[in-house]
Formats: sequence, structure tokens, C-alpha cells
Amino acid sequence: MGDTKRGYRAAWLLAGLALAVVLSAAAGLCLGSQPYTLPQLVQALRAQDPQDTVWRVLVYVRLPRVLAGMGAGAGLAAAGVLLQAVLNNAMASPNVIGVNAGAGFFALLTMVAVPAVPGAVQFASFLGALGCAMLVYALAWRAGLSRTTLVLAGLAVSGMLTAGINTLKLLWPEIVASSPGFLTGGLSGVTLPMLAAACPYLAAGLLLALFLAVDLNVLCLGEESAAGLGLHVTRTRFMGILAAALLAGAAVSFAGLLSFVGLLAPHMVRRFAGADHRVLVPASALLGAAFVVVCDIAARMLFAPFELPVGILLSLIGGPFFLHLLLHRRRRRIYV
Repeated sequence: MGDTKRGYRAAWLLAGLALAVVLSAAAGLCLGSQPYTLPQLVQALRAQDPQDTVWRVLVYVRLPRVLAGMGAGAGLAAAGVLLQAVLNNAMASPNVIGVNAGAGFFALLTMVAVPAVPGAVQFASFLGALGCAMLVYALAWRAGLSRTTLVLAGLAVSGMLTAGINTLKLLWPEIVASSPGFLTGGLSGVTLPMLAAACPYLAAGLLLALFLAVDLNVLCLGEESAAGLGLHVTRTRFMGILAAALLAGAAVSFAGLLSFVGLLAPHMVRRFAGADHRVLVPASALLGAAFVVVCDIAARMLFAPFELPVGILLSLIGGPFFLHLLLHRRRRRIYV
């Protein structure tokens, strides 16, 4: 009876979050400096008239922006779940431990070195995310793998990579000028080809995350218990970090350095879904998708006609939440 009840609860949660994604996407397509109704957008899509202003705004501005928000939010949220599980750290997320900074540095470096190579930015972003995650884990393991040590190692590596990003910005300002929202995290200027190049990484990362869900549940029992149950702990951790790098690298490649999505979404979902990663991974991805789209709508409209990069709003929301976790980490465990 208990398993059936939890199954119904999980199904309702996932259905509600899926509805939230649909509603937020519809709002993102309709709202802006010039609001449109859904019938207007449907009519524009049916007509497909390149001279129609509604069609141009929809296809070249709002649709890529909404899809980018959904993809970045889902990817970063799922990456946060994975990192928190494999590192057993409630404060782990792509931006906190420097994964985003690694992806951003390698992406900018690729824009400078080989700007015309198709798919190079996405691949470099993935490699940067993976390399940074492995480096932080190795440093924290060598110094004693505590939660505070991991965060401090991540902040140190992130600081160095941010210095590298700022150096590239000073030496090649035209690269940064062509991606105005990259450093703070923004969705303006995202195009459908950029999203298409990142989609294979997002899809692979999400599929791998779902595939690892059962193993992550076992891993959360503790390293010794997991090994006693036959789990290959080292391989599971590497695969989890690999999936997180795929997701975070893909998101950074088109949305820039968005912060705290991978911290906020998993913790919000965990209050309702518990610690079962079979539910936690897809639910966090759905919440992250809806959350980033809604924040982007708010960032566009709060200071109209001026536009605030969504990354700034996410930092304003996520910063206090991170401090709350930091101050109360001794009162709570991550998997309760």
C-alpha cells in the first residue's frame, strides 16, 4: 500500500511539473514587449509568412528563448541532482563547485581559437565541465572529502577559471560583445542552430542520469553499504560526473554562466519527492525548465523596456538560499 501511495504521489508530482513547463512555455511565447495571444501565434505558425512580424518574433526570438530556458533549466537542475548524489554534498551544484566556470572558460577559448568550427563550442564546453568536476573531486579527495572542503576546492578552481574568462574578455572583447549575456547568464541572442548543436549532449546526459537513478539510490546508502550490495562505487561516481558534465556543458554553451539552478531545483523537489532518484531526476529537470523560463519572463518584464539578464535574477534568488544551506548544514542531512 505504501509503495502504491508513493507511486501515485510521484505520478501526480511529475504531471503537475510537466503542466507547469507547458504553461510557462506558453507564457514565454506570449509575453514580451509586444504581447500576443495563443491564437495569434498559432495563426502565424500556420501561415509561415516571413514578412509577418508575429511569425518573425516567434521563430527568431521567443521560440529559441523559451526552448533555451527549458533546456538550460532542465540540464542544470539534473546536473545538480547528480553532483549532490555522487559527491554526497547538499551544497554541490554546477556553479558552486566550478563546473559552469570550467565549461564557460573552454567555450570562450574555443570561440577565440576556432570560431567557425561547427559544434566546437559545445564539445569544448563539455570537456571543460568534465575536467573541472574531476579536478575539484580529486582536490577535495586528497585534502579529505568533507562537504566544506569540496565547496572550498570548487570555489578556488572557479575563481581561477573566472580570472581566465576575464582575461579572454579583456584580450578579445569582440567575442564577449557577440554574446552579451554569456558572462552573467542570459538567453537573449540564442538561436535554433545553437540549440540543435547542444541537444545531443542534453539528451545523452538526461538519458544517462535516468539510467543511473537506481544506482544513485544505492550509493546514497553510504559507500561501504553500496559496495557490500555489489555497486561499483567508483564507476558510478564517474558516470554521474560524466552525465553532469554533459548537461552543464550543454547548458553553458548557449545560456552562459547561469547560477544556482542546480542548487534550487533539486532541494525544492526533494521536499516533495524524497530521495528516490527515479523521481528526483525527472522532477528536478521539469522544475528547472519551468523555473528558468518563468525567471526569464520576469527578468524581461520587471524593468521594461530594459531587459535584465536572467542570470542576475537567478543569483539574487539563489545566493540567500545557498547561505541558508551553508548555515544549517549541520542540522540536516541531504538524504532524509
